[in-house]
Amino acid sequence: MNGKNPYLPYPVRIDKITVETDDRNLKSFRLIFLKKEDEAAFQYTPGQFAELSLAGKGEIPIGIASSPTETGHLLFTVNKAGVVTQALHEMNEGDLMGVRGPLGKGFPLDLFEGKNVVFIGGGFAFTTLRSTIQYMLDPGNRSRFGHITVIYGARRPGLLLYKETLKEWEARDDIETHFTVDAGEEGWSGRVGFVPAVTEQVAPSSKDSFAIVCGPPIMIKFTMPVLTKLGFTPEQIIMSLENRMKCGIGICGKCNTGPKYVCKDGPVFTMAELNQIPTEY
Repeated sequence: MNGKNPYLPYPVRIDKITVETDDRNLKSFRLIFLKKEDEAAFQYTPGQFAELSLAGKGEIPIGIASSPTETGHLLFTVNKAGVVTQALHEMNEGDLMGVRGPLGKGFPLDLFEGKNVVFIGGGFAFTTLRSTIQYMLDPGNRSRFGHITVIYGARRPGLLLYKETLKEWEARDDIETHFTVDAGEEGWSGRVGFVPAVTEQVAPSSKDSFAIVCGPPIMIKFTMPVLTKLGFTPEQIIMSLENRMKCGIGICGKCNTGPKYVCKDGPVFTMAELNQIPTEY
């Protein structure tokens, strides 16, 4: 957080823009802090988010896609879906903007130590999963965690994010990857199938394991029964919510569901926690 004012963003420069999908609706923005002391103050955990702010347009909460182990920059992947995101997509490398955060609670990494972790992601909700996987694969962290399995799907090959990073993961022998699409197309030699079905086929034993799930509601709806069938308890299933967040600090009340504020108490929750609150998420 920037000093004592939680609404004050850090100034950053757009260092690199990557078009992630062939429909050009998703772009990744690599941001560099203008001041080294701001970079030092922005200490985050995978799973947290930040508010991206554009002068005259507003701000929007976006999950942090980079890992804390990837020093020197922040990475955000933004879907073009509104006024702020449209304006961000029209910006160029070298332009200045603001970042406010880090905000919310990240994934409970200490809880995962010594355990197997299966990541289950779909569509553009894969951003904070990328952050967490990169963190676990860092040479300084890899021995802390057990077997890592990644199940990631998109509607078609051109909509998969982080294609170069996915190739790097596939080439490693300390991570098991299963990338799938709902419908294949010419040139795609990978798996075809829906994420819940693939999960049932390849997910590891639930013993000493955690499942982290991020994706569209329909994917989550059909993945939860699969995990239950495989023996995962609600305490072993971790999810990240993004609904209706606005201020990011639990003040405006836009994201409250029951007694919880998604932005402040989450966005990361166990399924056991979510079972205790109204199903508004």
